[in-house]
Amino acid sequence: MKTASWVILALVGVATLVLSLVSIANAYGTSPDRIGGVSMSELSAGRPEVETALRARRATAAAYSTGFATLFLFIILGPYRRGDVWAWWALLVGMLAVSLLILLRIPLLGTGLTGGAPAALIQLFLVGVGLALGAGRLRQGRQGNSA
Repeated sequence: MKTASWVILALVGVATLVLSLVSIANAYGTSPDRIGGVSMSELSAGRPEVETALRARRATAAAYSTGFATLFLFIILGPYRRGDVWAWWALLVGMLAVSLLILLRIPLLGTGLTGGAPAALIQLFLVGVGLALGAGRLRQGRQGNSA
């Protein structure tokens, strides 16, 4: 169970990292990018400073996502895999914070289940499964259990 736990979590971390880097490439690249189903050029309506601002916001969000994924992977492949109890809690709290903040778009922006909300729910579910498989370390209550 412990091996399945860290492998699932590592796969989620790698997927998050890859998708974050794709988002960075979209932000900094020249490919047609869309927000809410509308192209950046349509949104900016001939105002390059608006398109630059939209791309910059995407790049900032993707950079934070890349950083989160990197830290997530470092915790999984080091302390979590070793069995450190604190790592289980750190992964849970980190993922809950990210997921809840993303899901706030539903009531606060009225977006419904569109945009990033489904991805956040899928990620939260997969991390929940991974952490549930590794929950035995909490009962043992010892730092440094082997994976």
